[in-house]
Amino acid sequence: MKVLVINCGSSSLKYQLIDSETEQALAVGICERIGIDGRLNHTPAGGEKVVINKDMPDHEVAVKLVLEELTDKTYGVIGDLSEIDAIGHRVVHGGEKFASSVVIDDDVMAAIEECNPLAPLHNPANLIGIRACQAIMPGVPNTAVFDTAFHQTMEPVAFLYGLPYECYEKYKVRRYGFHGTSHSFVSARAIELLGLDPDNSKVVVCHLGNGASISAVKNGKSVDTSMGLTPLEGLVMGTRSGDIDPAIIEYLAHNMGKSLEEIMTLLNKESGVYGLSGISSDFRDLENAAAEGNEKAQLAQDVFGYRVAKYIGAYTAAMNGVDAIVFTAGLGENNNIMREYICSYLGYLGVSIDQKENAIRSEEKVVSTADSKVKVMVVPTNEELAIARETVKLIG
Repeated sequence: MKVLVINCGSSSLKYQLIDSETEQALAVGICERIGIDGRLNHTPAGGEKVVINKDMPDHEVAVKLVLEELTDKTYGVIGDLSEIDAIGHRVVHGGEKFASSVVIDDDVMAAIEECNPLAPLHNPANLIGIRACQAIMPGVPNTAVFDTAFHQTMEPVAFLYGLPYECYEKYKVRRYGFHGTSHSFVSARAIELLGLDPDNSKVVVCHLGNGASISAVKNGKSVDTSMGLTPLEGLVMGTRSGDIDPAIIEYLAHNMGKSLEEIMTLLNKESGVYGLSGISSDFRDLENAAAEGNEKAQLAQDVFGYRVAKYIGAYTAAMNGVDAIVFTAGLGENNNIMREYICSYLGYLGVSIDQKENAIRSEEKVVSTADSKVKVMVVPTNEELAIARETVKLIG
């Protein structure tokens, strides 16, 4: 079975065509600047990347261009569209309605749309991508794989906020968590690689990138996670503030003369390591600047790493122990200095990092010493493969 995996953002569309039998990507790519001018980066397996600058006024046009490239005589990887058996879509927010992936029908579309207020930047774009695929490839089954689904196993003690209960009953204000597809894939892979008992295991997954979150996975199920009602809560991130005193919002609004909307923009897009450093949200830029003596760049990295270490400690307590700590995503997979810094706080757990083994980038590997009481691993995430697997379960 060949599965086209689609991940629509507000102005982008990432895709992979995956052969489910070999689990290999036949082609990968991204459409960028949708609605602005448009650029398609397309890479067939074993081939060179092709860059196409072409106007993309909307996601439907972007989907058409992707399908044209997949079937192109020079750069394509399939003869015609009939070879695509199913389409798997990443959907950010499923609320409490979806605890697992589903085949998309009209009722599912309506339910996703009801969650738009919970993810206003993401769910509408996800819906546009789904509708575009339905219009261009009628009859091909579409599935929805939700970022929030994996965390629906959390108990009320973990997902409820200290607000009047009616806020949850009437408005569904609770912790939902995100990056669920990544946390699910990485925790399962770590359990497999370490030979842990899936029904008696405690794993902390650190998904560290521009967007970052941590989850506590006990016996293969999420019992807590750092992101909340929205992806703003939790760790300090690239441009997001993470956890703050809620009173800061009112205080800044009054003192800066800004509206609520402007303060929320500040928290989402102008804060995090970007706001702390005044330089960049890209940790590579911060690392370079710190190496040149920029103290704010170093401070921003230290604040980030400290917050990660605190959450690891909290989730070890939540599970009453931990067998493995796993790093994944762009920063987690590639920045050995940050991994070592975070783990320097975890001596009380008996964590010991092997500097030689830790000097890797995006490689499946145990990076702790042989005598470390808790195993520390790097496991590259593969959300697209996870979505393809879910799609095959539903369609195959």
